[in-house]
Amino acid sequence: MTLPTYDQLMLPLMKLLAEQKEAIRISQAADLLASQSNLSEDELNQTLPSGKNIFKDRVSWAKTYLVKAGLVQQPKRAFCEISNLGKSLDLSHFDSITNEFLMQFDGFSDFKLGKSLFVNQQLKDGVIGIIPNEKDASQTPEEIIQTTTELLNMSLKTELLQLIKDNSPAFFEKLVVDLLVVMGYGGSHQDAAQAIGRTNDGGIDGIISEDRLGLDKIYIQAKRWESTVGRPDIQQFKGALADQVAKKGVFITTSNFSKEAVESAKKSGIVLIDGDKLTSLMIEFGLGVQVERSFHIYKIDQDRFDEDNF
Repeated sequence: MTLPTYDQLMLPLMKLLAEQKEAIRISQAADLLASQSNLSEDELNQTLPSGKNIFKDRVSWAKTYLVKAGLVQQPKRAFCEISNLGKSLDLSHFDSITNEFLMQFDGFSDFKLGKSLFVNQQLKDGVIGIIPNEKDASQTPEEIIQTTTELLNMSLKTELLQLIKDNSPAFFEKLVVDLLVVMGYGGSHQDAAQAIGRTNDGGIDGIISEDRLGLDKIYIQAKRWESTVGRPDIQQFKGALADQVAKKGVFITTSNFSKEAVESAKKSGIVLIDGDKLTSLMIEFGLGVQVERSFHIYKIDQDRFDEDNF
């Protein structure tokens, strides 16, 4: 008997969650689905080359897809429950839940088409996988690798952002320090740590050197927020910069910025870093992430086959 695919697990997972009176861990859901299956112990213990359990990984991805569609929600990290939208479906009339069915929901269609959605989206620890795409058949192997890499990074960024939000404001301030230092700002980590999170001066959360010699200063606003940062927040930061006769400011948040906030920042030279950009920089500079596996892609060394070189 073969293991069910992730999409074949979506309906059983929905039915299981519909029977629960409260949110349960996704790991518990996987165990319950395993116990209800006719799979042997050997089949259930199959693993990917990375060491992940295949069945549990597929349950996790089934959950992820349902979360993206809004049929399942995650009240807290690693827990899931059926949503009000999910409860509105009469699951007894379903033979299966497919990607095509989920495409009617905006959250899922955006995700499947490769768009990043970083507000109120959660992924289970360590979940990595590949979302099939109708364009795969027409893509070259190189294009498929690129698309898949972008998708994996998108999932990783969502998970990183949720982990940041799950921690304290003090943790976020330290994370900002670590990121700025690894990017080459602030001189030493000790200097940066003394600057960030201690000024509390009119809306400025920290001051950091732009270079190791401290020839210029960058003023920092770091907010671990859920809500959108609006124009008034940028205006307040502008006023704080003006009071300091400062020329450069960076506003970092775990959420996002409104269109008005972006326009206001552009007029004054304030750099905005939202949750998407923040996690992109963390991946780029290797902060809070590590290489799970690496692959080498080879091509022909034409010089080696040029007889004139011998």
